[in-house]
Amino acid sequence: MTEDNTGKKSNSKESEKKELQDSNGMDCILVGNKNVMSYVLACVTLFNKGASEVVIKARGRLISRAVDVAEITRHRFIENLVVKHIEIDTTTVQTDKGSELNVSTIDITLSR
Repeated sequence: MTEDNTGKKSNSKESEKKELQDSNGMDCILVGNKNVMSYVLACVTLFNKGASEVVIKARGRLISRAVDVAEITRHRFIENLVVKHIEIDTTTVQTDKGSELNVSTIDITLSR
């Protein structure tokens, strides 16, 4: 169980795949521990609903899964998609013991 910013507890499986909008108003998919096809389906759904750009975000060990999502979506489901932008970064995360840990992040922007 995890706790969101409202103080409510939610099931971690519910919070693994989130479709939301980032600060630029683009649709985002946050990659978690579900299988790759779940995120591919989310991407295809967003594009079918009329989104012109979708950002796939991941961090740490899940970066390779985000790349798989982007490539499967581009090559198998929606042929005319292009990778508009890829941003890599490092964020600092507080561990349970109070120390800081550097974690790599990636944002992959797919566009029609």
